[in-house]
Amino acid sequence: MVLGRHAHRERPAPECLRQDAGMRTGNDRPVPVFGLLSSAAAPVVLIGGWTVAAARQQGGFDSLERTISDLAAYGADDRWIMTAALAGLGVCHLTTAAALRDVAAPTGRVVLATGGVMTVLVAVFPLPADGSGSTAHTLVAGTAFLAMSAWPALAARRDGAPLLRPVPSMVAAATLLGLVGWFGVQLRADEGVGLAERVTAGAQALWPLAVTGTTWVAALAVRRRRSRS
Repeated sequence: MVLGRHAHRERPAPECLRQDAGMRTGNDRPVPVFGLLSSAAAPVVLIGGWTVAAARQQGGFDSLERTISDLAAYGADDRWIMTAALAGLGVCHLTTAAALRDVAAPTGRVVLATGGVMTVLVAVFPLPADGSGSTAHTLVAGTAFLAMSAWPALAARRDGAPLLRPVPSMVAAATLLGLVGWFGVQLRADEGVGLAERVTAGAQALWPLAVTGTTWVAALAVRRRRSRS
C-alpha cells in the first residue's frame, strides 16, 4: 500500500535475518558435486599433462624455457598427450562455469566458459613444427589467458560465498592479470618463458577449485547452523 509520495522504501534484511527466514543467499547456495570434481580435475589434468608430455620428449625438454604449447606442437613426441590435456582442461572450465550457475554472477561465468572454449581451441590450433608461430594459436591462447584472469572480478557478488565477494575476487583477478603480464614480459625477453607460463596457467587452473571448495564449505556451514536452530 502506498501511504504517500514520500513513503520510505523498505531496506533489505541483513544476511543473517534472511538466512533465518529461509531466504537463500550466496552463502547457502551449494555447488553441484560435478563442479567440485571438474575444478579439482583441472589442475591435475594440466600439470599432469605437461609433466608426462615433457618426460616423453626424446633428448629432454627444458620446462623453464619452453612453453606448454611446444609439447602439443606438430613434431613434438607424443604430442597427443598435451593436446588431450589442453582439451580436457578446457572442458573442465566449461563444466565448472555451468556448476557456478547459482553462486556466481552471470558475466563471470560466461567469461570462464569463454576461457574454457579458447583453451580447447589452443589444442585445435597447434604450433607448427618449424617454430614459425601461428596467428590462430596466438589469438586463442591470448584470449584464454585473459579470460581465465578476468573472470573472478566479473563473477563477484556482494552476497556471495567468501571467495566470490568483491574484494577477494578483485584481488584474484589483479593477481592473475599480473601473472599474465609477467608471462608477456618473459615471452618478449625470451627468457624463463616456460616457468612464467606454468606459474600463470597453474594459478588460473587452481582458482576455480578454491572458489568451488570454499563455496561448498560455506553452504555446508550454513546448513549446519540451521539444523541446530
